This record gives sequence, structure tokens and C-alpha cells, in this order.
Amino acid sequence: MATGPILESIERQSSGPGALTAVILCGGQGTRLREETEFKPKPMVEIGGRPILWHIMKHYRHFGVRNFVLCLGYRGDLIRDYFLNYRLRQSDFAVDLQSGAVDVLNPADQEDWRVVLAETGADTQTAARIKRALRFVRGSTFFATYGDGLSDVDLGALLAHHRRSRRAATVTAVHPSSRYGELAIDKGLVRSFQEKPQVTEGWINGGFMVLERRAFDTLKPEDNLPLETGVLESLASRQELAVYQHDGFWQCMDTYREMCLLNEMWSSGRAPWQLWQPCRLTA
Repeated sequence: MATGPILESIERQSSGPGALTAVILCGGQGTRLREETEFKPKPMVEIGGRPILWHIMKHYRHFGVRNFVLCLGYRGDLIRDYFLNYRLRQSDFAVDLQSGAVDVLNPADQEDWRVVLAETGADTQTAARIKRALRFVRGSTFFATYGDGLSDVDLGALLAHHRRSRRAATVTAVHPSSRYGELAIDKGLVRSFQEKPQVTEGWINGGFMVLERRAFDTLKPEDNLPLETGVLESLASRQELAVYQHDGFWQCMDTYREMCLLNEMWSSGRAPWQLWQPCRLTA
């Protein structure tokens, strides 16, 4: 029978972030980023040569999560292809064109993720996508987020906050970045200038949610509703929606400018969301 530090380690593994599945919404069309999303889903838009989806999953894996459910929709075939060929994308290999045999010459380090690619419909709204994907989720509690936002949020602290709240859902509140440069003015002079910083007042839902299955109990199979108005608003009205306030880094990728910003951060070596060890391939 395990005792002391061994028992504490087992309990952490069975109740910490690594015990949960992460559901990632990957089905939207990303119309405000049409320069990139006309032919690919937004989660496949690249930051530093890797899809933003990969960055999000690396963040979750840093906190122990290895089971993922990807809710596919628009151009989901490209996401399927990416993961079906993930091993070959990272390695040199030889193909025997006569037999079709593939010989991996220098196998790269592989992720230990288990990824469910769940078709949830081309025109399905976000709440309905998660509802359809619940059959692939392990346990009653799970993570969920959007496929277009990066952060350095502490997922362990988020989960602990959710469990203390005993609510049906917890959203991570973040400060959005400003569209404009911010000036600190004193006696007619600019004392400091920050180009498009994160604002210090005002909170928005930044994704990185923890949800209970019961949050979707009232959603009928035929209900095609967004997560925000179809589930979260109702939970808030019943005092079943907790909030975890994150003052650190958060940045969505809604526009071409924001995509360029994230790529600049990555190429400069100052990517706040990269909590994991640098990967071998960075471009």
C-alpha cells in the first residue's frame, strides 16, 4: 500500500491536469483572417513553422495533459492529414515506390499525445460541437479552449480554482491587447510608450476553460448554439460559472496583424506561451 510521498504523487497524477481531456474547438472558418484561412482552418495557421494548434497542445502537455479531442469542421481534412502524417513530417524517410514501404531514417522525438479527431459538422456552433464530442471525453471534468489563442496561464492553478468553486464551469478571464500604442503622459511630455500593450482594465473570456459534463445537460441534440450564449450565459445566471483571473500573457489570433505579432514573438525567442523546452525544429 502506497504511503507518504508516493501516495501524494499518485493523488496528484489522478486529480491534476494530466488526468483530464482537453477539448479544442477547431471547426470555425476564421473569416477575419481570410488571407490565411481561405484554404485552411485557422488552427492550422502557422506560428514559427508550426500550426497554432500545435502550440496550444504543447502548452497543455506541459501541464501533463496528453489526451485531446479536436472538434473538426471547416477544412477538417487538413487537420486529419497533419496528425496522420505527424511522424513522417518530423523525420527523414525513404519510400520504396515499388512496394510502397516507408523506412524512417532518423526518427524524431515524438509527442505522446492521444488525439481524437472528431467530426462535428461544417456549420455547427461551438456549444453543439462540444456536446457532440463529449462521447470521447474521459471523466466528468475536462478542459476546453479555442483553437486560436495562446497564453501562459497556469493550468494547474486554473483546475484547482475550478475544483474549489464547485461550479459547473470556470472560464479564464484575461486582459485583451490594445489596438493602439499606450502613452504615459506627465506635464506635457510622454514619459513612456508601449506599442499595443495588454490593457490593465477590463476582462474578457480568453478560453482555457474547465467544464463539467453537467454544464451541457440542458442542451438538446438539435440545439445549434454558440458556447457563450447557449451555455455560459445560462450558467452565469444560475451562479454556476466561476472565473479564474489571469494577469499574464494572452493573445488571440483573429487578424493578419495578430498572426504577424505572434510570429515576431516566436522568431525573436521571446514567446511567453512557450513554457515547454524548445523543440528541435523551430522554423
